[in-house]
Amino acid sequence: MPTIDFRSLNIQAFWSRKGPLNILLLPLSVLFGAVAMLRRCSYRFGLLDSGHPGVPVVVVGNLSAGGSGKTPFVIWLAQWLTAQGRRPGVVSRGYGREDAGLREVDADSTAAQVGDEPLLIHLKTGVPVVVAADRLAAARLLRERYPEVDIIIADDGLQHYRLRRDLELVLADGQAPFGNGWLLPAGPLREPRIRLMGANALVLTERNGAAASPRAPVPVFRVRHAPAGFRRLADNAHAAQLPDPGGREVQAVTGIARPQAFFALLDRLGVPHRPRAFPDHHRFTASDIAGDAAVVMTEKDAVKCRSFAGPDWWALELELVPDPALVEWLKARLDQPKAPPALF
Repeated sequence: MPTIDFRSLNIQAFWSRKGPLNILLLPLSVLFGAVAMLRRCSYRFGLLDSGHPGVPVVVVGNLSAGGSGKTPFVIWLAQWLTAQGRRPGVVSRGYGREDAGLREVDADSTAAQVGDEPLLIHLKTGVPVVVAADRLAAARLLRERYPEVDIIIADDGLQHYRLRRDLELVLADGQAPFGNGWLLPAGPLREPRIRLMGANALVLTERNGAAASPRAPVPVFRVRHAPAGFRRLADNAHAAQLPDPGGREVQAVTGIARPQAFFALLDRLGVPHRPRAFPDHHRFTASDIAGDAAVVMTEKDAVKCRSFAGPDWWALELELVPDPALVEWLKARLDQPKAPPALF
């Protein structure tokens, strides 16, 4: 039998329906929405302090909790901006790390110190990355240490109104963008869908060919994840296909918000495996994956396992393929005269 942590599997299914328990939680959702609105208004009317780092800020965020594909998109965006001759930097909260203070990410950082997603972004792009609960402080430190940075990407910063922004890109899962449409905890939304009216674009992440067509008051674009081979954790060796495990079992191990998408992709690639799902952002230890089985995991999981990976542990690499219309839209928006930075 597969070893599956049902906490990580069922939450997305729970947020996709409007069952009795969801309805019971609606009063808490109303309270959550009222607090979120009060907070937004406090920044908008200057009751809470906000600021701008002096270079364009592109926020990549989401309305729904978990699993929208922000990290692969931030990686692609940083690489694309670099190819366009820009000098991007990234700021992030660094979810799941040991503290909330200011810290620059480097190649020797651990996920416990800086968070798994910021570490992966830095390793994949080479651009400077700074993490902090206060994204404005992170942006200022980034500019102080790297004055050549001429554009900042704020990873998961849609609700971080202390940092003023020039462009907002809302990421959403392509199959179920807004779940049941209700706010936390009865549904997955951090803010109501009307919040899209203050954004610049909605970007849907397609997984395994599944896609929805939501109505939105902003341009809607799509991106998809294409397999790009496997990388061995022990020595970074690359293989187009997962090497034959020699009769041993292949464990598919992951701690992401939507583990089913990872397992389904392995099925599509013809990789026989035993699925093992852990909670999102799980801090892996060597004891989590015992035995001599071959292991395949996501790149986000792999950055947490570098120090104790076995000789036959592999990360499935993905390449983000954007809608060509998104690329043209970004070029046009970035070439426009700079408007005053906005809160939302």
